[in-house]
Amino acid sequence: MTLFWVTLAGALGCVVRYVMEYAVRRHHPTRRPWATVGANALGSGIAGWAAYRLIGSADVQLRTIMLTGFCGGLTTFSSALAIPALLQREHHWGYAAALVVTTPLFCAGAFVLGMSLAH
Repeated sequence: MTLFWVTLAGALGCVVRYVMEYAVRRHHPTRRPWATVGANALGSGIAGWAAYRLIGSADVQLRTIMLTGFCGGLTTFSSALAIPALLQREHHWGYAAALVVTTPLFCAGAFVLGMSLAH
């Protein structure tokens, strides 16, 4: 049964990421991955909150559904690395390097913020 809920939560996370991408590109037509960075930071913040709030919880299934399912579906490490590679191929070297450096920093900061909010 856990597999079903993880799958459902992961699908929901993917839909949230898609809606973020759609909304950003609709209002700001650009090749810059603002929504990808935002989705990764949001997912990291939710993971920080859930990890802190659900630690020690007797319901391991809920932690798995939230962290592996929803946050796993919302965040996307593959796009976080693929987009800078595409930008580099288009000779946007500085922007590609900035994304590779700042995305993990934003995500780590969001994770810590999520933990702080849960505390």
